[in-house]
Amino acid sequence: MTSRDAAIARAPARAHDEIAETEIARLRRLYGRVNAQSFLRAMIEQEFHGRVAAVSSFGAESAVILALIAEIDPATPVVFLDTGWHFAETIAYRDRLAGLLGLTNLRSVSPGAGDLHREDRDNHLHADDPDRCCHIRKVLPLERALAGYEAWITGRKRYHGGERSQLDVVEAVDGRIKINPLAGWTQAQIAAEFRARHLPVHPLVAQGYSSIGCAPCTSQTVANDGIRSGRWIDREKTECGIHRARWAQAELNAEQESAAIG
Repeated sequence: MTSRDAAIARAPARAHDEIAETEIARLRRLYGRVNAQSFLRAMIEQEFHGRVAAVSSFGAESAVILALIAEIDPATPVVFLDTGWHFAETIAYRDRLAGLLGLTNLRSVSPGAGDLHREDRDNHLHADDPDRCCHIRKVLPLERALAGYEAWITGRKRYHGGERSQLDVVEAVDGRIKINPLAGWTQAQIAAEFRARHLPVHPLVAQGYSSIGCAPCTSQTVANDGIRSGRWIDREKTECGIHRARWAQAELNAEQESAAIG
C-alpha cells in the first residue's frame, strides 16, 4: 500500500474524530451545569443507551462511580482489564463489589495469548519495558473490548494530578466519547460518598495504597507526594496508556500505520 493509500485508509478515523468533537460541544452545552448523577443518567439512559460501557480497575476509589452506575442501570457493561498481574485483593474486591452493587454485566478482558507469547514469554516485560507491557496487557485488550461502543465511562478526577489535572467531564478520543462524571469531584467528596453509601474499601487502602494497579508496578503511596505517587515508582511513566498517555498514542499510531501499509 502506498503512503497515499494509507492516508486514505486513515481518513474515516479523522472524520470520526471531527464528528466526536461536534458531539462534545453539544453535550457540554446541554449538560455542562448538571450534577454528576444527572449527567451520568443522561449518558446511560438517553444519549448512549445500549452504546456505552464503563471501564473500571476496581481500585481504591472505583466503588463510587460503580455505585452511581449501578443505581442507574446495573446491566451497564463494566469492563475490567484482567492483566494477569493484579493483586489477589483486587480480584476479590472486584467480585465482592460487583455482587454488592448488583452489577450484572461485568466483563473481564484478558491480553491476547499471541501478544503474550510474542512479547512476554518470561513475564518480565513489566520490568524491561513497562510501557510495552501496559500496551499489550491493557491498551490492546481495551481496544477490542470497546469495539461497537460509541462512549465509555471512567472514574478519573482532576485532583489525581498530572495529565488528569485539566480533565473535562467529556472528551473525544479516537472517535469515541469518553465520559468522566467525577472529574470535578474532590477527595473529600469521594470519601463522603463512601460513607454515605456504606461502600466497602479496597483492602489495600488500609496498607497505604491510595492508587492500585498491577502488583509489580504499584507501591505504597509516598506521603505528600500525590495520590498516584506509588505507581511506577522511580519512573517517568504516570499513566498505563488506556487514557491515551502520549507514549501509548504513539505506539497505537505506529501499529495502525503498519497495518494500513501492510
